[in-house]
Amino acid sequence: MKNNKVKKQINSDIIESLNKPVRMCIVCRDRFPQKNLYRFQEIKGKIVNFTNRGRSFYICKNCIQTDEKKLNKILGNRLKTDYKNIADFGKILKELGENG
Repeated sequence: MKNNKVKKQINSDIIESLNKPVRMCIVCRDRFPQKNLYRFQEIKGKIVNFTNRGRSFYICKNCIQTDEKKLNKILGNRLKTDYKNIADFGKILKELGENG
């Protein structure tokens, strides 16, 4: 009897995890549940929070807090924006990571 309850619990956990959206961080390229990532987009050369329109990208909390150089390099390669905007955005992200 207990065995069936355990199997049902395991099956429901697997099904629940399959229904959650998974996205990839553009810096480390690891996959995370969508709610654990920050979502941004580029509008007219500036990086802003996602506005629910257009293309966007995700960055994980770990990448925001650790390596600013790598973050700037990846953003420079992936986005069509100048270095000054990326550097400013890196500072904003670092503050965001420190504040949670």
